[in-house]
Amino acid sequence: MLVICVFAVSILTIVAALDNGLALTPPMGWLAWERYRCIVDCETYPNDCVSEQLFRRTADLLVSEGYADVGYEYIIIDDCWLAHERGSDGRLQPDPQRFPSGIKALADYIHSLGLKFGIYEDFGNYTCAGYPGVVGHMKTDAQTFADWEVDYVKLDGCYSEPEDMDTGYPEFGSYLNETGRPMIYSCSWPVYQEFAGIEPNFTALKQYCNLWRNYVDIDDSWEEVEIIMDYFAEKQDSIAEHAGPGHWNDPDMLIIGNYGLSYDQSKVQMAIWAILAAPLLMSTALRDVKPEYKDILQNKAILAINQDELGIQGRRVNNTGLIDIWTRPISPEFDGEYSYAVAFVSRRIDGYPYLKSVTLAEIGLTSACGYEFQDLYSPNTQPQILGPDSVLTVRINPSGVVFYRATIVGAR
Repeated sequence: MLVICVFAVSILTIVAALDNGLALTPPMGWLAWERYRCIVDCETYPNDCVSEQLFRRTADLLVSEGYADVGYEYIIIDDCWLAHERGSDGRLQPDPQRFPSGIKALADYIHSLGLKFGIYEDFGNYTCAGYPGVVGHMKTDAQTFADWEVDYVKLDGCYSEPEDMDTGYPEFGSYLNETGRPMIYSCSWPVYQEFAGIEPNFTALKQYCNLWRNYVDIDDSWEEVEIIMDYFAEKQDSIAEHAGPGHWNDPDMLIIGNYGLSYDQSKVQMAIWAILAAPLLMSTALRDVKPEYKDILQNKAILAINQDELGIQGRRVNNTGLIDIWTRPISPEFDGEYSYAVAFVSRRIDGYPYLKSVTLAEIGLTSACGYEFQDLYSPNTQPQILGPDSVLTVRINPSGVVFYRATIVGAR
């Protein structure tokens, strides 16, 4: 029997990270790297080279294809935008052939569309691709970004010593704050330290960075998505608690709509990134995204899970029979009990959909009020009302997902 519960939604107290008051929900937008890497040959690849035309065109598509309407707002340059030498005044400058109008003009254009603009640099002598890094010029570079009206700064960590990052990343962040311009600060600090055998200081990360890359660069394959999911599951006891409004763990870019993921695998990535409260930064050629993949990227119900104001990172709570079950506490909550996002992910490759049955209590859903389960990838299906002792049976495609929002009965 279900208990009918009546309650009011709690008022949240949100504490911003840094001094910038930004990223109170995970940032959403588009980042160049995975899809476009460091293509600088604009004669051979005129539509794919890292140039002002690429970012203007992508900004146009973000608006015209409806991505901006559902929350994707950042257009972010990655490596290879720079000239190989600083200007005579010591300031950074873009490659003059590929960015002839300059970075400020590009930022102005992106802002004119109602979007926000992000840029890349590196805490090192060089960027990963060999362009000038910020070491020795940190204050100047932070002010340069402010002068260009940048809204988001990604700071990589090539050509630097991991043990120096505990001081270097906070120093650059302090210079960003000193400019007076609010800029999201994305750090690559922990991934470099982890690979060097240094335990990242998450207390400091939360204090100085809005988000941080935890693990490997994602490549365009299902194997990479699985590797990253497994990393976050295995490390969840030490990293999940550090995510929250203003400071987020970052499993890297969305590769949905590229070459490497099937339709079902694409639904998995979107679901798990929503469960992880991950930044949603697409890295794809938006002009080529097929409608069914666009529907995944623009699924409003799933985006609402990702952007849930509580900001609690989800966890893998069961992994038996090559089926992973992930849950994330979400609003509305009552008396210490939450609604949930629940994802069943198949790691099976045996060629047929697999049946999985669990009671809600087995996966941590124990409210006596019961839950209304809505399939987020099949929103027209009839919701199920289930209590803690109810058995939930799902049928999951190979390397696929079934994804639910489980709202406490009576809550709206």
